[in-house]
Amino acid sequence: MSNVLFDALFANHIGSEAPFLILPDGDVWSYQRFLETAAQYAHVLEALGLEVGDRLAVQVQKSPEALATYAACLQAGVIFLPLNTAYTAHEMAYFIENSGAKLVLCDAKAETALRPVAQAAQAQLQVLNGDGSGFTNLAMQHPKSFQPRARSGDDLAAFLYTSGTTGRSKGAMLSHDNLLSNAKTLCDAWRFTAQDVLLHALPIFHTHGLFVATNICLLAGCSMRFYPAFDAKKLIQDMPMATTFMGVPTFYSRLLNDPNFTKSVTENMRLFVSGSAPLLTETHEAFESRTGHRILERYGMTETNMNTSNPYNAERRAGTVGFPLPGIELRIIDEITEELLFQGEIGMIEIRGPNV
Repeated sequence: MSNVLFDALFANHIGSEAPFLILPDGDVWSYQRFLETAAQYAHVLEALGLEVGDRLAVQVQKSPEALATYAACLQAGVIFLPLNTAYTAHEMAYFIENSGAKLVLCDAKAETALRPVAQAAQAQLQVLNGDGSGFTNLAMQHPKSFQPRARSGDDLAAFLYTSGTTGRSKGAMLSHDNLLSNAKTLCDAWRFTAQDVLLHALPIFHTHGLFVATNICLLAGCSMRFYPAFDAKKLIQDMPMATTFMGVPTFYSRLLNDPNFTKSVTENMRLFVSGSAPLLTETHEAFESRTGHRILERYGMTETNMNTSNPYNAERRAGTVGFPLPGIELRIIDEITEELLFQGEIGMIEIRGPNV
């Protein structure tokens, strides 16, 4: 049976002892260790009554275990719904109800506040790293292998809620093909290989950290130095052991504010990517002056993943997001007349491609 996204991202790594996640404390999760954990989690999902097409809402702090819930959902055919760890219980009530989540996974500290919210939405609630009866403890009772459920390219893999710029947040439905096509395109465009090591300091409830950074690394078979949050000093310390970095503009500003961030620190690096917000031209130029590297900016949305990118082997122009990625069509039209606009005019962006 074929499971489009799981087969492409994870199946090739079964049995591999190559490092996947390298933690700040020195603990290393091999691909096999990660997949064994994910398989046990997939068994728990089914034991709790989740079926193919059901939704799992996840609000937990970043960790290897949190990331394993994503792989577990793909295997079990459960739709993955990662939620911002800063959301309050009141905000979570909307997402749980609106998504139709059958199970909510949270941290122990949020259990008391979220249990009545989950009950009101007729959803189960489990604690990921709780004591005694938590999700992780349940997983230890199950086998370390799992037969992935059949999923086609058109089947939903995940829900991600938008930032709500035009009203209340809306759930963007992302299929196996949407996510896989974008990961393949970016992996090729940015020249990722199994020899790369990515510094991963982004959250994994957002497109940037999950579907861009993580999916690319899985497809390439490379390693990630996996941080719970951005820490400039730790990143500077580890950068000589890495090759790539993805961050939001504030990450780059904070690196530049540290006097220990020098050109010598970045000598082993081949690529710095910025996204999720516009990067100031001043930051772009200061970074190049300090390190000799030009940051690569790209543009995407929750609903589509990445749409455009500055080139890898050509001019990376500050203040721009480059060209449409291969296979993606993009145009700007008048929002009222829907007529195509000329260069320099402001309008509505229309996107067509396998990522939509």
